[in-house]
Amino acid sequence: MSEEALDAALRLVRAQTALVRRFDARLGGLHGVSLADFTLLLRLAQAPGARMRRVDLADALGLTASGVTRGLAPLERIGLVTREPDARDARVAYAALTATGRRRLTEMLTTARETAAEIFSVQNWPSTDLTRLTDLLTRLGGTGLTNR
Repeated sequence: MSEEALDAALRLVRAQTALVRRFDARLGGLHGVSLADFTLLLRLAQAPGARMRRVDLADALGLTASGVTRGLAPLERIGLVTREPDARDARVAYAALTATGRRRLTEMLTTARETAAEIFSVQNWPSTDLTRLTDLLTRLGGTGLTNR
């Protein structure tokens, strides 16, 4: 069983690498962002008021606080995200999606949906297979658009 489990884990890692490359190529070529940037922007957009404390954003993305800070810096420079202080606690900083960030994210979502549709085309991935894959990835702790 351990060989089978290791094989499954390695196949999953390789598949994830292939998916990241494909999304990075499309999102980078059309929008100048990586899949990691897109995921960060999407998580912010899903938050109340399209803003989150950096520590909460780090937790939601499975990153360290410094990892989130490094990820936010270029997005701040290009105007997709801004830093907002907390009115009640000067030690707390929020990352907030800007109006430009919301508009650009809408464009990125279209590209991401098209890319996913190409990868999981109906010819190769019947609906039942895609549903089963989603369920299996959820068992491994994966979350998607719905965070279920």
